[in-house]
Amino acid sequence: MDEVTVTFDEVIAPPVKPSMQWVRPALGYLLAAAGLIWVLHDFQLGHLRALVANLDWRWITLAIACDVMSYVCQGARWRLLMKPLGEVSTLRATQAIYSGLFTNEVLPMRLGELVRAYLVSRWTAAKFIAVIPSMVIERLFDALWLAVGIGLTAMFVPLPRDLMRAADALGAVVVLAAAVLCYFVLRPPKTHRFSTWPLRFVSPLFERLSSGLQGMARTREFYLSLAGSSLLLMFQAMAFWLMMIGCGLHLSLWVGVAVFLIVHVGTAIPNAPANVGSYQFFTVVGLMFFGVDKTAATGFSLVVFVLLTLPLLVLGFVAMSASGTSLMKIRREVRDLAHS
Repeated sequence: MDEVTVTFDEVIAPPVKPSMQWVRPALGYLLAAAGLIWVLHDFQLGHLRALVANLDWRWITLAIACDVMSYVCQGARWRLLMKPLGEVSTLRATQAIYSGLFTNEVLPMRLGELVRAYLVSRWTAAKFIAVIPSMVIERLFDALWLAVGIGLTAMFVPLPRDLMRAADALGAVVVLAAAVLCYFVLRPPKTHRFSTWPLRFVSPLFERLSSGLQGMARTREFYLSLAGSSLLLMFQAMAFWLMMIGCGLHLSLWVGVAVFLIVHVGTAIPNAPANVGSYQFFTVVGLMFFGVDKTAATGFSLVVFVLLTLPLLVLGFVAMSASGTSLMKIRREVRDLAHS
C-alpha cells in the first residue's frame, strides 16, 4: 500500500469552505466586543487617570519580573521535554515561546503554538511533527496543575460555582488524558497503517505522536518537567496578585490567586488576539465576586492588561526578530516540515 502523506493543512488546519473562513475570527471579535462593552459601560476615564497616577511601580516591576520568570520556567520545562529529540538551551526554548506569544498577541486562534514548534524544530535536529508531542505533554501538565491550583485555592477562599464545575470537568479531562498517555507509552510499536478512510489520513501522524510520547515519557526529564510545571502557574498567579497590590487593591494572596484562576480558565478558549475583551470581562467578574466595585475592577482590568501585555509584546518582537525569520516565511516552510 502506498504511504499516505499527511500535510500541515490536513492535520493542523483542516481546509474549510471559503465562505466559512470568517466565522471563527468573527465570533472571537464579537465576543471580545461584547465583553468590552459590558466592562466599559458607565466607566469614566477620570477613574483610569487617577488609578495610573497612583500606581506603585515597585510592586508593578516585581509583578512584571514574575511574569517573565513564568515563561523562563516554561522554557526550562520545554528543554527537558525536548531532550530525547535534541539539545536546545533554555534561552532558545524561551525565545521560541516568546515568539509564539507575540504571534498570539497579534493574530487570533492561538497560532503561536505552531510558530514556536517551527522555531525549535529549526534549531534542533527534530522534525516539526516530532516536536508536537512535547507540546501535548505541556498542555497536560498545565491542566493538571490548574486543577490542583483550583482545588487548593478553594480550601482558603470561596470560589464561584461555575469555576468549581470547570475544575471538576478539568479533573476528568486530566484523568482521561493521563489514561491516553499511558496507552501511548505502554503500547507495543505498530508497523501497519489504517487502510480505511478517513483513518488512513491520520495514521502516519498517530504513529509519529505515539513514538514521540514514548520517547519522552520514559525519561527522568519527563518527571522533572512535571514537577517544575507548578512554578509556571505560581509565577503567573504571583504576577497577577502583585499587580493588584501595585494598583491599590490590597486583597489577600488567595483572593488574588482565585481571580487569576477565573481569568485563566475564562480565557482558555481561543478568541480575539491577546484575549482582548474576554480578559477584561473575567477580571472584572472575578473581582466583583470578591466584593470589589465595578469601577475599580474595570480600571484594574485595563491597567493589568496593558502592563503585562506590553513587556510580552516587546520581548516577543525581539525574540521573533532575533530568530531570523518572519510569520510569512514560517507559514510557507511549516507546510514542508509537517510531512518531511
